Amino acid sequence: MDSPIKVVSHLGNGGGGSGEGGGAAIDAGKSARRPLSLWPGMYHSPVTNALWEARSSIFERMMDAGNAADDADAGEQRAPTELLVKTPAQSRTSILYKFATDDILREQYRDPWNEVRIGKLLEDLDALAGTIAVKVWRSHCSDKDSTTRPLLVVTASVDKMELKKPIRVNTDLKIAGAVTYVGRSSIDIQIEVTQVDQDGDNQCDPIALTANFTFVARDSKTGKSAPVNRLSPETEREKQLFSEREARDKMRNRKREEQKGGLENGIHKLRAEAERLDALLAEGRVFSDLPALADRDSILLKDTRLENSLRPCFLEVDHVDFLKPVDVGDFLRFKSCVLYTQLDNPEQPLVNVEVVAHVTRPELRKSEVSNTFHFTFTVRSYLLKKGLKIRNVVPSTEEEARRILERMEAEGLCN
Repeated sequence: MDSPIKVVSHLGNGGGGSGEGGGAAIDAGKSARRPLSLWPGMYHSPVTNALWEARSSIFERMMDAGNAADDADAGEQRAPTELLVKTPAQSRTSILYKFATDDILREQYRDPWNEVRIGKLLEDLDALAGTIAVKVWRSHCSDKDSTTRPLLVVTASVDKMELKKPIRVNTDLKIAGAVTYVGRSSIDIQIEVTQVDQDGDNQCDPIALTANFTFVARDSKTGKSAPVNRLSPETEREKQLFSEREARDKMRNRKREEQKGGLENGIHKLRAEAERLDALLAEGRVFSDLPALADRDSILLKDTRLENSLRPCFLEVDHVDFLKPVDVGDFLRFKSCVLYTQLDNPEQPLVNVEVVAHVTRPELRKSEVSNTFHFTFTVRSYLLKKGLKIRNVVPSTEEEARRILERMEAEGLCN
């Protein structure tokens, strides 16, 4: 059982603390030393600051060990050759939000509905995954030889995150994560957000949100994929998570093989897609050619950009692949729109939002897509009872219609 990383929510004169869960509390407002990574500053949550501090502490110990190895052996560090066996417990890290007693911390996370601000929590989840990855770097990506050069661990993807129940700010909250699966050069980290129900009923499922991060290991010299240490799950839950992830891997590989063959199936799929595109564009053409006859309960996709006339409630964020790295100093540009709405359930209409992140380098006259995010929101039930109506979103171009179909297929909404 790990000791949670401690968080101090107020600004003070305290120093740093232990970077791996034990020891003195980490003061999120001030560090006694300047960490190696860029310090996030006071605009980040105290939880994120505490995790960055813990990560920096681990980095420094690793570098100190590396320097000692260099002093002992002037030769070039070699690549890892011996794979060890590790357990999930060796990477387990958690952090506790004392919302019930820490007024300052509670107010930093409170939203207008007395619930946790999801955007702030997602920042903490990302910081926790990064901190665990650093611990993984040491425990899963190195052998017993101090002359072995360390590996680079980078984020490859984030699996779908679904909010299972509202997260309140008047009850303590805990986020915890550990390595759940290891491939040849990939590492899966699962993070759970738990909160006991307000009435103290322990029979209710305390899990409010689950997120899965995938990291890949690279040789720090060659940049090529590098093998990581094996994982040996111990508890029944750890074995279950390992088996589920292993089964998903096999299914993905099987789908890749299926996609390689069958030219006839490919032609049939293209024809079916063309029919769906035509049907999806039909109403959009009415908007463009005969706007007076257009459905007033619908709206063009292009007209949803940079508009927000209601306060949406977060439900989930879909799987995210990190296509291009974003370096400090890069110019990052975001484009967003409502891609489509789902109005089948009048009590919980869904709004699907697409956000595309572009890494732009003006000096190179170059702009590349770094990430594409897909968020799902709904609206408060009391707003619907007051007559608020979510409009249907329709495309006006083939490119927009194709993006909608791709998302619907990914969500299993196309027959």
